[in-house]
Amino acid sequence: MRTTTTTLVAGLLLGALVGCTAPVVAPPSQGKASVEQAQPSYYTNVVDFEYMLQQVSIPPKAGLMIIDARPARLYDPGHIPGAISIPDSQFDKFRAKLPADKNTALLFYCEGPKCVLSHQSAYRAEKLGYTNVKVFPGGFPEWAAKGMTVSVSTAQVKKLLDEKANVILVDARPARVFAKGSIPTAISIPDSQFQQNVALLPADKSTALIFFCGGLQCVLSDQAAAKAVALGYTNVKTYPEGEPEWTKVFGKAGATTVAAAAPAPAAKSSLGIVPGKEKGSISVASFERIMKEQRDAIVVVDVRSPKEFAAATMKGAINIPIDDLEAGLAKLPTDKPIVFVCATGGRSGEAYDTAMILREELNVWFLDANVTYLADGSFAAKAK
Repeated sequence: MRTTTTTLVAGLLLGALVGCTAPVVAPPSQGKASVEQAQPSYYTNVVDFEYMLQQVSIPPKAGLMIIDARPARLYDPGHIPGAISIPDSQFDKFRAKLPADKNTALLFYCEGPKCVLSHQSAYRAEKLGYTNVKVFPGGFPEWAAKGMTVSVSTAQVKKLLDEKANVILVDARPARVFAKGSIPTAISIPDSQFQQNVALLPADKSTALIFFCGGLQCVLSDQAAAKAVALGYTNVKTYPEGEPEWTKVFGKAGATTVAAAAPAPAAKSSLGIVPGKEKGSISVASFERIMKEQRDAIVVVDVRSPKEFAAATMKGAINIPIDDLEAGLAKLPTDKPIVFVCATGGRSGEAYDTAMILREELNVWFLDANVTYLADGSFAAKAK
């Protein structure tokens, strides 16, 4: 009898322990039940690390939203690049962040295989009518363990600055852009001049470094961060939203003291080029008009990386990456206006400066705008 009782107790304890980790199906709902009561804890449409690796991108992939279902206290100091924060516990409060198009792919993750938050959020999204929902069970721990780039939030950058933490913020935008204002305490190491400015980085390779640039469409911070990792720095992160988001939340920081730029000269072109606000820039309206009415009359040089260029560019544009521009200037014509373009106006402005120094005979301009490139060769530009 004693043996039977002992066996029964042991069996009950074992069942309880297994229940702590195994998927649980709640009892049938009564009245207005929560999503968790109506569904198993674990979502069935899951993806692995290799799939995730193909989806994570800066700029973020069109038609895809990656969502971190963990609490903000975990998201802020480290998350997968491009992911937005919608804590599962506050799903209803923040669900307005979800895209209006219910066919948009939603990819949820949280704190590893035993974390149910991403699964619960996936069920909530499905209940709202989203038709393409997936979960990455490995979550942030697997992403970080594989040595992938980790990003921080605006709130985390502010916290580190307020605490005067031992961290160096690195602005990877061109120096001409940095000079107009940056995040407080940041140092300028333009990605295109990284090797020339390596001495600005700390000797201690364990020092925390956070790279940023011109927002989610800007790849410079990712590229510069990778170069720092290659040099042996072990605590490197990115702030993908960068200076635009910081300025939106906290206002424009004071510009670095520089000599005042001369006003842009009046256009001398039969095309009727209208200068933009910045010296050497072409106004968005003027550029759009010429692209529509006299496309063959100008040379458009896309100075983004070959990968970005291959994904989408402007109709008829040629690709000379900013890192290759000095050598590439030799093949540009002198009988047509040349307009440099990129994603945010940072690299195109740097290209203009370089061309003015090395080949003054060229008639060069740059588009100082946030540009979205479409697969059919069209584009949308928003002046700054």
